[in-house]
Amino acid sequence: MTQRLTPSLYATASLTTAVMRLGGQYRRDRIAAADMISIDDASKLTGTDRVTINIWIKRGRVIGVTNLRRGFRLPQWQFEPLILPLIEPIAKSLGTNDGWQLLGFLETASSSLNGLTPRAAIEHGVSRERILAVATAEAH
Repeated sequence: MTQRLTPSLYATASLTTAVMRLGGQYRRDRIAAADMISIDDASKLTGTDRVTINIWIKRGRVIGVTNLRRGFRLPQWQFEPLILPLIEPIAKSLGTNDGWQLLGFLETASSSLNGLTPRAAIEHGVSRERILAVATAEAH
């Protein structure tokens, strides 16, 4: 009698470790990217103070990703007039204020947007309603 092996539904410990290592490298690279700014830079850009920027991050009004050392880094492009008004509604549609989740949503290509990232779709004039519908669907 031949024993039939069934593939496991779970990743091995070594595969999980490799994925975690790649995720950590991605975060380090993304934080160091040229489009990421500090809270001080964001406060100058918006004409507000550091406290206000921190409150906005906590409320999901702007995207702040945790810096591996301390504090937050923010993608500068989110302060563009087409994008900034959509950050908070997107956060509500996704059901999260987590900066990494918001950034991931906005920078990941979506088949629902013909392969565009939500950020690019916004920049190309896709309606607010369509972007929020995609975010809502992503949350479920």
